[in-house]
Amino acid sequence: MQSNPNIKTWTPATIVMVALILLGSGVALYRMLYGLGAATNMNDGYPWGFWLGLDVLGGVAMAAGGFIIACAVYLFNWKKYRPIVRPAIMTAFLGYLMAVVAIFLDIGHPFRLPHPMFMWQYHSVMWVVAMHVIFYTTTLALEFSPMLLERLGWEKARKAVGKIMVGAVIFGVMLSTLHQSSLGAVFLIAPEKMSPLWWDTKLPFHFLVSAVAMGLAMVSFETMLSAKFLDHKVDKEIFYGLARGILIVLGFYLLLKLYQLFAVASPNMAFDGSVEGNMYLLEMLVGVLLPIALLSVKKYRTSVSMLFSINVLVIIGVILNRMNVCLFSMESYTTWHGAAYSPSWKEFIVSLGIISLGVFLYKMSAKHLPLFSH
Repeated sequence: MQSNPNIKTWTPATIVMVALILLGSGVALYRMLYGLGAATNMNDGYPWGFWLGLDVLGGVAMAAGGFIIACAVYLFNWKKYRPIVRPAIMTAFLGYLMAVVAIFLDIGHPFRLPHPMFMWQYHSVMWVVAMHVIFYTTTLALEFSPMLLERLGWEKARKAVGKIMVGAVIFGVMLSTLHQSSLGAVFLIAPEKMSPLWWDTKLPFHFLVSAVAMGLAMVSFETMLSAKFLDHKVDKEIFYGLARGILIVLGFYLLLKLYQLFAVASPNMAFDGSVEGNMYLLEMLVGVLLPIALLSVKKYRTSVSMLFSINVLVIIGVILNRMNVCLFSMESYTTWHGAAYSPSWKEFIVSLGIISLGVFLYKMSAKHLPLFSH
C-alpha cells in the first residue's frame, strides 16, 4: 500500500502543530527537571489541576467513541458505521496515549507510573483506574494493529488478529465501561469538599453516560473534519445516526442531572450566584440543554453544518463537566481553607502540545496507514 498522495504532509496547520509540540516538549522537559511546583500553580489545596481535568478526564471521555463504534460494528454488526470504525479506534488509541503522557507529567514521581502493574493495591480505586488504563490501552493497540499489519503487508498476522477481534472488542467494551465510571468513582472520596451539585454516589454513572455522549460527538466531529481535510468520504446518514444517538444519551443524562439537582442538591444552589452555581448552569446550558433543544428539531438534526456546531457544544459541555468536578466543585471548600489556583501559562502550553501531538499523529496515520479502509 502507498501513502495517500491527497494528504499533504506539510501545511500551515501542520507547521503550527509541530511548533506547539516542540514548545510543549520544552516546557515538559522543564517540568521534569525542576518539578511540578516550578511548572504549575498546583498546591496542597489543589493537587489536581488543569492537566488532570482537561488532558486526563477530558481526553479519556473523548476516547469513548472507540469502544462505542467498535461495539456497534463488531458485536451488533451495524454495517452502516463500518467506514468510521478504524478512525474511531485510532482516535481512542491516541486519546489514551495522550492521557498517559498527561498522567506521566501530572504525578509527583513520573517514573513511578508503572508501579501499579507490580504493586497491587486492589482496595484502592486509583489502582483500579490505573489498571483499566493499562489494559484498555493495550486492547486498543491490538484493535489498531490490523491497520499497521496491512500497511506492512503482513497478511497472515492481520488475519490472525482478525480472528480474535470480536473477543478483543468485548474485552475492550467491558474495560472502557468500567474505566469511564471508575474515573467518577475517584471523586467519591471527597464528599465534604465537593458541591452537592456534582457529588453523589451515582457520580460514576454520570461519568459513564456523559462519556458516551462525548464519544459519539467526538467521532462525528473528527469524521467531519477528516472528510473535509483528509480525503475521507462519508455517507451523511452516518452523521444523522450519530446525532440520534447523542440525543438519546443526552436525554438520559439530563434525567440523571435533574435527579441530582432536586434529590441530592437543591435548585437554589444553582442560582445562588456562587462560582459552583454559575459553572453548573454554564455546563448544563452548553453541554446538555442547548444540544438537546437543537437535536430535537429535525432540520437541525439532518444538517451536517448544524451537527458540527452541536458536536462542538457537547464536547465543550463534557469538558466543562470534568473541569467542574475536578476544580470548581471544590471552590467553596478550598477558598474557606485559604487555597487558590489558576493554571500557569506552562500548563496551557503543555496541554496544547499534547493535543497537537494527537492531531498530528492522526493526520500521519491517515496519510500512511489504511485508516479509512472499509
